[in-house]
Amino acid sequence: MHSDLFAHQNMAKPATAPGMAVHNAKSIVYAVDGECYARQGSMVAFRGDLQFEKLGQGVGNFLKRAVTGEGLALMAVRGRGEVWFAHEAANCFIVEIAPGESLTVNGRNVLCFDPTLSYEIQTVKGAGMTGGGLFNSVFSGHGKLGVMCEGNPIVIPVSAQAPVHVDTDAVVGWSTALRTSLHRSQSLGSMLRGGSGEAVQLKLEGEGFVIVRPSEAKPQKPQNG
Repeated sequence: MHSDLFAHQNMAKPATAPGMAVHNAKSIVYAVDGECYARQGSMVAFRGDLQFEKLGQGVGNFLKRAVTGEGLALMAVRGRGEVWFAHEAANCFIVEIAPGESLTVNGRNVLCFDPTLSYEIQTVKGAGMTGGGLFNSVFSGHGKLGVMCEGNPIVIPVSAQAPVHVDTDAVVGWSTALRTSLHRSQSLGSMLRGGSGEAVQLKLEGEGFVIVRPSEAKPQKPQNG
């Protein structure tokens, strides 16, 4: 049988080492030899002897999103085999975190991560349209983190001379060392955007970078379980 469908770049290849790798722009493949963690519902295929276990929202502290009040449910994948993760055809990237480094990521952008990474929830009080707070996961330790982004991300350097303001609904993550605060825009134009949240931006100062997506967040459907 012949088709462009069977092009070399589309074919799954045997893993050469444990851990995650980018399969294509829209998916990450993880060769599990022990366990890993991922967003619930992100598994699109697997092969091998693997078990999937839902983790309660209290486990791992992945708690609520500000505007919707929804949580990011996690699952543990245990055993030996390969599993493919994807979510709504978002672009996928792998961030390798070395000892002494850390990264702040919005929970909605987390796809999967190594069990050697540790994380905690931090909150920017009052961010977002409802003033409910912006919840972010701070990853540190040593290992790989699978991140997803709707569209191609925009990575903006931040310096002491050039702080950056970002829409709270578009931010993906930033260097943990950056200082954050809220900035309220008095621009008439931003107030007429239909309540998009752009009257309040997150201000980042210091030395590092911030990642934003080229769109605002869409309302999320409640997750079951």
